[in-house]
Amino acid sequence: MTSAPLRKDAAHNRQRIITAGRRMVDEGEPLLLNDVARRAGVGVATTYRNFPTPEALLETIAAPCFASLIDEARAALAAPDPGEGLTALLGTIVDAQVTDASLSPVMAAARNALPQTQTLKQSLVVSAAEVLSRAQNHGAVHRDLTVEDLVAIVCGIAHAAHVRAHDREAVRVAARRYLHVALHGVRP
Repeated sequence: MTSAPLRKDAAHNRQRIITAGRRMVDEGEPLLLNDVARRAGVGVATTYRNFPTPEALLETIAAPCFASLIDEARAALAAPDPGEGLTALLGTIVDAQVTDASLSPVMAAARNALPQTQTLKQSLVVSAAEVLSRAQNHGAVHRDLTVEDLVAIVCGIAHAAHVRAHDREAVRVAARRYLHVALHGVRP
């Protein structure tokens, strides 16, 4: 059963809440719904009606990033060189982790506030596993490498880049460098 479309004003308010939440996440501020409501210029009840928990708002903010990564994984599956497809996908994921502050906490959460979040997360992992398998069958990476290993490597790279660098571009450059080093380590 699909829900009825939102009235124009309700849809506008929902978008204002998401935009304010996005800014807060990007600025490293805690995602407190009362603060989001104030920043969005809407009532607290409106915010809670749209997003009953901060996690629901955070997952909504992260959803476009997950969708984009899934599209990138599908493109990596179509790459003529499976090893280059895997490298491109991992580069995109690392870039997303160091530039989109909503991605890591949603990916790491043990529970999801929204059902579609689990679907997005599973789709990304399944697609990445297919890209990895294709690269392994091509001989581009070790056969014993798992998708869980890749998740740990990518998360470690993002963390290390944030620890070692202090501005957004330096973090991105450091993350790409660490990924380059890590990829050399997983090649046969």
